[in-house]
Amino acid sequence: MTGNITRRDALALGAGAATLGGVRRARAQAPSEVKVALLAPISGPWARQGLLMKMGAEMAIDDINASGGVRALGGAKMKLVIYDAGDSTEKAKNAAQRLVAQEPDLVGGTGAWLSSFTLAVTEVTERAEIPWLTLSYADSLTSRGFRYIFQSSPTNDNQAIAILPTLMQLAERATGKKPTRVGLISDSTASPQSFVKPVRATEAAKYGLRIVVDETFTPPLSDATPLIQKVRSARPDFLLLIATNVPDDKLLVEKLNEYGLGQAKLPTIGNGGHMAVPELVQLTSPQILEGLMVCMANWPGKEQDALVARFKERTKEPWMGHDSIFPYAHMMILREAMERAASPDRKKVAEAIRGFDIRNEGPALFFPSKRLKYDERGRLVDAQLVTVQWKSGVPQVVDPPSMATAEAYWPKG
Repeated sequence: MTGNITRRDALALGAGAATLGGVRRARAQAPSEVKVALLAPISGPWARQGLLMKMGAEMAIDDINASGGVRALGGAKMKLVIYDAGDSTEKAKNAAQRLVAQEPDLVGGTGAWLSSFTLAVTEVTERAEIPWLTLSYADSLTSRGFRYIFQSSPTNDNQAIAILPTLMQLAERATGKKPTRVGLISDSTASPQSFVKPVRATEAAKYGLRIVVDETFTPPLSDATPLIQKVRSARPDFLLLIATNVPDDKLLVEKLNEYGLGQAKLPTIGNGGHMAVPELVQLTSPQILEGLMVCMANWPGKEQDALVARFKERTKEPWMGHDSIFPYAHMMILREAMERAASPDRKKVAEAIRGFDIRNEGPALFFPSKRLKYDERGRLVDAQLVTVQWKSGVPQVVDPPSMATAEAYWPKG
């Protein structure tokens, strides 16, 4: 059961949306179902993210089919096919090759969470001309001249540029002085390296910050001690902790706490939905996470309470976050594209997505800016960064103000 769909949900689903210009006449030979794909890490160290993506995609499919399917195709139902990206770029690429070979009638898809995986997967989907939507952050994803990839996140470069002034202002308001020393810990995968690159190159210096520790590790991490010892010796004013999976997050935040560098002493800022999932607090404690800030590409804000409530009832998860809202939105985008194209042809669907400029309705409601438009590279126009902060064991949106459910604070030490 998907629960009761609210009027706002119905608008987001496209039920009666003005963007469709009314219900189009169904084609005489409309298919009874259309296939869309989720390719995500269902096994390995990123499996939890894949499971959350699966929950969001499946809920979207059920909501779409319950609200009439793809009406321009005579009410065709959407069918989700799921492929496991595994725990390596090679496995992810192999999964994409199987997907293309085994699903010749596929309309489009979403995945594969980790940017390194998505880089490999989209080499395959691009050749097959499959419209592919991704939440992955790396700038390199949409710097290759591809036509069939659509990046629904602000890129890591843009995220790094956006987060530093926010942190500097927050710190100065709380302490009366500007931070001058920053630490970087990042893993070696594509997304974290894309994030820290502009910090190293230009952004830290722009705000008068000296990088006093800069460490890179290869996931999965076996022992965080050497990394945190260097942080303790360097004594930064705040730490950018840019990892990609929950086991590494756990080791790092616990070791920071063990060395007396918890949030009350060393404000720490992470990046990505994995740092705001329920099992992180279950594996550590609310006390260890209290005050930890996480910047990311999307999170349900205060206007999506009804959607979150339905997700929680359906999945028994304590909240709906980054890794579920994206695939939910992507399924809605594929449905909207088929409505506009009045066709399941993947090239026509991709062309419809390229033509989007939807504001304040339909699938645009699932993004912070409430605008859905991709530029010529496939990047989301007006993509906004969202920041959550752990408070009493729950991540709360603290920025942007239009979405915020709580106020941010900077530990004074």
